[in-house]
Amino acid sequence: MELIVIRHARPDREEHDHREGPADPSLSPLGMEQAAVTADLLATAKIDHIVASTMRRAVQTAEPLAAGLGLAIEQVDDLKESDHLRSEYVPAEELTTDHPIVVDYMDDPETVFGGEYDGFRTRVEAAFDGVVKRNPGRTVAVFCHGMVIGVFLQTILGPPGPFALFSDYCGITRVTASATGLRTIRSINEVAHVRHLDLVPRTGFQPVLPEA
Repeated sequence: MELIVIRHARPDREEHDHREGPADPSLSPLGMEQAAVTADLLATAKIDHIVASTMRRAVQTAEPLAAGLGLAIEQVDDLKESDHLRSEYVPAEELTTDHPIVVDYMDDPETVFGGEYDGFRTRVEAAFDGVVKRNPGRTVAVFCHGMVIGVFLQTILGPPGPFALFSDYCGITRVTASATGLRTIRSINEVAHVRHLDLVPRTGFQPVLPEA
C-alpha cells in the first residue's frame, strides 16, 4: 500500500491562558489556499482513503481533498502533534530566538516532546502501523504534523534523529508500506505545488539541533 503523508497547512497563531485548555488553531487564510492547492494536486492520485490527526489544522487541511473525492476523513488521535497539550501555538517562522519555546528547545531539544520522546515515537509508529494494517493494497492520504512526520521517517531511516528531516506546510512525503513491516521512502517534502504561496519570509526560528 502507499502512504501519502502531508503536513498541515499554515495555521493561525493562538495563545491563551493554560486554564482555557490546549491551543488548537484553525488554518490561516494562507493555509486555506495551501490546502486547496494541495487538494488539486492530489485529486488524480487515486486515493482510496483519507486519515487525519484529530487536531483542527490537520483536519481542515484534509477537508478540501475529502470534499473533492467524496471521501470521509478518519481521525486518528495518536497522530496529533507533540505540542498538543501546550496553551499556545506559534508558527515556526514567527518564533524568535528569545521566545520561551526556543529557549527551552535550545537548552533541551526533547522539550518539544514534553520530555516524553520515547512515548511520542511509540504512539506515532503505532498509529502509522495501524493505518497500514487497516488498508492493505490501498493508497491512503495521511494529514498530520511536522514532528510526527520527522519521527515516522526516523523509524524508517534510523539515526540521526527526528530533527534531521523538516516538512514544510503541505509538504508531501510518499512511503510504500507493507503489513510485514517493510517501509520504502519514495519522496520527502514535495513542496513545488505550494511554493508560489510561500509568502512568509523564512527569518524565524528553524528547528536545528544546538551545538554540543
